[in-house]
Amino acid sequence: MRKIPYLHIVLFIMTALTTLTAGAIQKGVDPLKEPFRIYQGLPFSAALMVILLSHELSHFFTSKRNHTVATLPYFIPAPTLIGTFGAVIRMKSPILSRSALIEIGASGPLVGFAFSIVASVVGLLNSTVVRSSGAILSLGDSLIFSGLSRLIVGPVPKGYDVMLHPIAFAGWIGLFVTSLNLLPVGQLDGGHIAFAFLGRKHYYISAGIVATLAVIGLVFWEGWLIWAALLIILGLKHPPVYEWEVPLDGKRRTMGILALVIFVLTFIPRPFMLG
Repeated sequence: MRKIPYLHIVLFIMTALTTLTAGAIQKGVDPLKEPFRIYQGLPFSAALMVILLSHELSHFFTSKRNHTVATLPYFIPAPTLIGTFGAVIRMKSPILSRSALIEIGASGPLVGFAFSIVASVVGLLNSTVVRSSGAILSLGDSLIFSGLSRLIVGPVPKGYDVMLHPIAFAGWIGLFVTSLNLLPVGQLDGGHIAFAFLGRKHYYISAGIVATLAVIGLVFWEGWLIWAALLIILGLKHPPVYEWEVPLDGKRRTMGILALVIFVLTFIPRPFMLG
């Protein structure tokens, strides 16, 4: 008899509530004083939860197809601006081949990227151009989000900003999370892909990327320093696969190259700016 995954369900519900609350706060709602208005956070919460769920379920089903045991997604609720620290799945058995590494590593970012693009487009279609208000916090743009904004919203006059619709903000977050997962370091999604192509040389790529993040952290955004430290703690090496001698076919190589292109399109040197 299959067990009911109570922990996964509880974490999913809690994260739905925290993202709903975060979305309501973004709309100017005080959840403590106006709990009946929390529903206004639904567009942001629903869009973000769909993006995160699509990413992790892609990993889950691709793992099953490649005979790798993986858990259901663990969602992580958090009292942050977006209401969550994301979601993860845990591998409970080794990944057997380079092809499986590519499929498992690339599937989540590719699907999550697609859903993030949809959310960004829908959200930007409903966003407005407003006079700059001197906001304390502003968002940086990736190449892909900047391109979509110029295509949909159009050029923004000097002294004005794009007021993102909550769904567009969820799309922005989805694209940013995609770039974080595609960093070719350790056992991140990008690390799986890089190891499948490079083998043991992957370690030097990991070390180089972490060093680069530290430099970017000193120049652009201090948060990269925290990421660099966290990646060192998690480990820069990648465990070997059993069937290394089996070469990658054209389909898997294309998936890996597409993931690299997506990383370039979604990476933001300065994602958050103060003042």
